[in-house]
Amino acid sequence: MRSNLLAFSVVASLGLVQVAHAAEGMWVPQQLPEIAGPLEKAGLKLSPQQLADLTGDPMGAVVALGGCTASFVSPQGLVVTNHHCAYGAIQLNSTAQNNLIKDGFNAPTHADELSAGPNARVYVLDQITDVTAQAKAAIAAAGNDPLACSRALEAFDKSQVAACEADAGFRCRLYSFSGGNTYRLFRNLEIRDVRLAYAPPGSVGKFGGDVDNWMWPRHTGDFAFYRAYVGKDGKPAAFSPDNVPYQPRHFLKFADQPLGADDFVMVAGYPGRTNRYALAGEFNETAQWTYPTIARHYEAVIDLIQKAGQADADVKVKYAATAASLNNVAKNYEGQLEGFKRIDAAGQKRAEEAAVLAWLKQQGSAGRPALAAHAQLLAHLETNKATRERDLFVGQFNNTAAVGTAISLYRLAIERSKPDAEREAGYQQRDLPTIEGGLRQMERRYVASMDQQLQQYWLDQYVALPAAQRDNAVLNQWLGGATPAAVQGLVGKLGGTTLGSLDERLKWFNADRAAFEASTDPAIQYAVAVMPALLKQEEARKRREGESLTARPLYLQALADYKKSKGEFVYPDANLSLRITFGNVMGYAPKDGVAYTPFTTLEGIVAKETGQDPFDSPKALLDAVRAKRYGGLEDKRVGSVPVNFLSNLDITGGNSGSPVLDAHGRLVGLAFDGNWESVSSNWVFDPVMTRMIAVDSRYMQWIMQEVAPAPQLLKELNLTQ
Repeated sequence: MRSNLLAFSVVASLGLVQVAHAAEGMWVPQQLPEIAGPLEKAGLKLSPQQLADLTGDPMGAVVALGGCTASFVSPQGLVVTNHHCAYGAIQLNSTAQNNLIKDGFNAPTHADELSAGPNARVYVLDQITDVTAQAKAAIAAAGNDPLACSRALEAFDKSQVAACEADAGFRCRLYSFSGGNTYRLFRNLEIRDVRLAYAPPGSVGKFGGDVDNWMWPRHTGDFAFYRAYVGKDGKPAAFSPDNVPYQPRHFLKFADQPLGADDFVMVAGYPGRTNRYALAGEFNETAQWTYPTIARHYEAVIDLIQKAGQADADVKVKYAATAASLNNVAKNYEGQLEGFKRIDAAGQKRAEEAAVLAWLKQQGSAGRPALAAHAQLLAHLETNKATRERDLFVGQFNNTAAVGTAISLYRLAIERSKPDAEREAGYQQRDLPTIEGGLRQMERRYVASMDQQLQQYWLDQYVALPAAQRDNAVLNQWLGGATPAAVQGLVGKLGGTTLGSLDERLKWFNADRAAFEASTDPAIQYAVAVMPALLKQEEARKRREGESLTARPLYLQALADYKKSKGEFVYPDANLSLRITFGNVMGYAPKDGVAYTPFTTLEGIVAKETGQDPFDSPKALLDAVRAKRYGGLEDKRVGSVPVNFLSNLDITGGNSGSPVLDAHGRLVGLAFDGNWESVSSNWVFDPVMTRMIAVDSRYMQWIMQEVAPAPQLLKELNLTQ
């Protein structure tokens, strides 16, 4: 099926006129015909219209994993993505005795491929439909009650998704763009049998580890391969030995021309969130409290996990993915904070907002609604600030494994008593396989003693709050006091839960509300006690969201109109939907007297080698480099095999695993990181310093030839020499 192009809808709603910086912008596909000039100037050889065909070549090969991006690279459903995107699947299949995280994995045949887990998914985009008019009509029909507006949009969302998913095998999602100025419904084929086909050793896939994370120069082989499977009828199906490889309509071919400095590159992917149009007050709250606070606490939690892992190999393996995720967030936040200072992001946000507000005041009565919307959004911010510490600590405690599972299962029992269309999103019939999959995966990601340490950490933070902020009535009752002994007592009591058992979790997965409310399991009893307060908080949040449904789009439209009046171009903030970004291969100068070249090489790996994690490469790699065994993949311009490269593309989290394509739409690498100086661009784009880091496809091929051989995959990829 062909996706709707909607070529002018964004232009009409946002007033787009010109590109501020060629590499800046996470463009929605519908905008590509409008930016044909900059694309061609940057070096694109394909037509923008071809790229706008989302089910054609090459865009039809790009898929989402749910938090990462990937792409088909063979007619037999082979999917390439980052090693760190496949890390959860690698960890799920690892034990202390058979550690695939450390040793890597290579399936000689399809039969040897391992399930990536019950919740692993490959989403193949099938269609995009603009439903802006219908969504806005549904909100307007709810009148002036903010809670009614919020619920009206929820009901509209569910009805659209239900109709979209009437054909089995599809997963649909309603996306809001530009604060609610545009709504689009995405329909994806949902492939539910995903298997791990290949992962290099961890000392390749995570070379440099947390030390090198967000840094340049980089030498990381951040790639892995999945394979997508479907039933014999070609339709999505749960894991089964009888399933067969999915045959995609399109798959990417590896580039047959070597990539070099200044060459055109583009990325298609699913970036998570950016906040470039956030209020100055929202930015200040993030920079002054949210990022430093969360980074500090995550670092403390990481330290707990690392110490426990040193004493218990089971903890080390089962919490490896958790620790990696927390570390990535913490370091990202620290980098953003440093970047904010370097470019005076606060000053830029203040100046831009002041100019917008002054412009609106000049509009007289026409500007007053947007000014009122701005004031309303600031009021929401102040409301959230009043309970931010309490909400953080209690929320994190409620999300620890045993407690979070109890709360989720009890909420499921409550929602199951309602008609499916009236259930809370996340607890509908369509969500049950994911919930059950999470219960099963917990078996490989939970150790009771570690979970209790995490419970204690967050409870310790809560009881240390000033008495006025320590006002969670249910938690106070369960604690019985604000002392270390009280915390230890509650953690000990919760330790009596049976939810550490898979059989018990699956039993409660099918239990009704009455069974929960009669339970003597301490975690379930806590869930029952805290649920009324959680539902009350949820309703208050929805009321604020209902107010924002009119305030946010009104202010953002005014911001777009202001930018249009200055001849600037506006693109929507990232929201996990498909985006395209483009630019050129290039280095940068991070400080006076320092200039980074755009490519790193094999020899740089040896130069970093220490023999100790995270700089402990496989012997086969070191031997091959020292022998200059390049396998015909060297680039004379850099004198070796390229490992990683830089470009000035605009990406963020969620783009991990995105294919990097050359001017002809051929695969030249995988996006996996940004440089340290770029992470602040989530809020304020820095065209001088922003760089994307990608693993070069030639290094991927070299690893599969010389280090962790996978001749069967090289043959499948048509890369045999």
